[in-house]
Amino acid sequence: MCPPETPTDFIRTIIQEDLASGKHQSIVTRFPPEPNGFLHVGHAKAICLDFGVAEEFGGRCHLRFDDTNPSKEEQLYADAIQEDIRWLGFDWGEHLYHASDYFEQLFEWACHLIREGHAYVDEQTAEEMRANRGDLNHPGVDSPYRNRPREESMDLFLRMRAGEFEDGAKVLRARIDMASPNLTMRDPAIYRIQHSPHPRTGDQWCIYPMYDFAHGQSDAIEKITHSLCTLEFENHRPLYDWFLEHLPVPAKPRQYEFSRLNLSYTITSKRKLKMLVDGGHVNGWDDPRMPTLCGMRRRGFTPQSIRALCREVGVTRTEGTVDFALLQSLLREELNETAERRMAVLNPVKVIVENWPQGKVEMVTAKNHPSDPLRGSREVPFGGELWIERDDFRIEAPRKFFRLKPGAEVRFKYAYYLTCTGYETDADGEVTEIRCTYDPESKGGNTEDGRKVKGTIHWVHAPSAAAAEMRLYDHLFREPNPEEGGDFLQNLNPDSLKVVSAWVEPDLAQWPAKKAVQMERLGYFCLDPDSSGEHLVFNRTVALRDSWAKLEKKIQQGSAGT
Repeated sequence: MCPPETPTDFIRTIIQEDLASGKHQSIVTRFPPEPNGFLHVGHAKAICLDFGVAEEFGGRCHLRFDDTNPSKEEQLYADAIQEDIRWLGFDWGEHLYHASDYFEQLFEWACHLIREGHAYVDEQTAEEMRANRGDLNHPGVDSPYRNRPREESMDLFLRMRAGEFEDGAKVLRARIDMASPNLTMRDPAIYRIQHSPHPRTGDQWCIYPMYDFAHGQSDAIEKITHSLCTLEFENHRPLYDWFLEHLPVPAKPRQYEFSRLNLSYTITSKRKLKMLVDGGHVNGWDDPRMPTLCGMRRRGFTPQSIRALCREVGVTRTEGTVDFALLQSLLREELNETAERRMAVLNPVKVIVENWPQGKVEMVTAKNHPSDPLRGSREVPFGGELWIERDDFRIEAPRKFFRLKPGAEVRFKYAYYLTCTGYETDADGEVTEIRCTYDPESKGGNTEDGRKVKGTIHWVHAPSAAAAEMRLYDHLFREPNPEEGGDFLQNLNPDSLKVVSAWVEPDLAQWPAKKAVQMERLGYFCLDPDSSGEHLVFNRTVALRDSWAKLEKKIQQGSAGT
């Protein structure tokens, strides 16, 4: 792959101007995940931007877990998030933080808002608050507790902290504007009661700050200069700024929004991904059909390909959906250069070489990479019993079918020319065996008479081949927009996973984990963690056909003709 160009976008332009003007001496960004699930490919764009701009401009990026909802948070998720970020090629160094580090300070700032008349304790039910909030066409209705005395709200808030009240009995709300056209500004909740042990603070707290309150104030504590968020947080920016203006914070960061990464045939809602897992529609969070980074890693996607996708789509404020084929194309481009080649047969039928010396096994030399001699070569066994792909043989074939058929001669890659002399079928007409003869003078595709054949097929030596389970993946959803029709579960693709038994070259039995391999003519594969010494399992990462490149070519041809 060509070395990536340094990207240019509106975020980087803002940062350049802020540094040039002296507004900031250095850049501090942060990636602030909630540890309540696994990261998905949509998060990759935010990670690449948060860490990428800090790297480019000589600043630093914090990893901060916004761990303010203990009922949904687990250390498992926090550990997985760190693994995913490192896998993408980024590191936060010593700058690992948690919103829970600031719970005492956040509590003090909530008290400050109460004392200043900017917050009050509300005792309405969740349903009442929802009904009184209004909508885009109707202003909200003031809570009956909105004007309660500050002293009373402070007393109740302290008692909330002391654990006197049940979950949901009371909330602390900011007093802003119940008639605001921005619904986020209609007296949002700041603290709620939740008697749940926290993964880090245990039972020390039974009230927890809401995300909107904790997020911006945590940014201020860490002196973040550029708080980068996706566009769904644009309506939250006035609230972000309101808190900063009404609190004695040590810094006033600025929030900027960019469009999120949306891929076709993919959903990136944590809630819906959890539904897939809990409903048994996939085999866990790291199922290779999932858009989680751990699932994509297991399938064989590389961090380089995902970073290349993020560079390709760029950073804009325009929402859109990127064709999944673009990511596949970028991955193929990378793996075409880096992956060694091996042979495997996924739908086997046996070939008997009739004139092959009985019991003889010959080693033929095969290149590990067709265009990189530094990758060297390997010796592959060849003999009188071979496996080939069933699709590489036709009893009755069209004129331009250049593979094996009765009377036709083809090249068995790296080995000899073979001519089909006959075949056997079962009672259903299914071919069970193909008979051939070989030309001993054609090794490596060279003959004294200089003849050439149009067809070349791959194969494996039947007695030496290793058995393997091949998992072939397609899109998890049938529709480019899985939400089409309203219920994404109705659009699940029943053929998203096919498992076939295959035969592979002997050395694939010791193939390294996490190393990609191109099974010639079949696609790029990687070893699955389910593999063991007795049971090989390979995941097909991506097929060889590049539909994105073909689409681009058609577009270019169409443009040239207009």
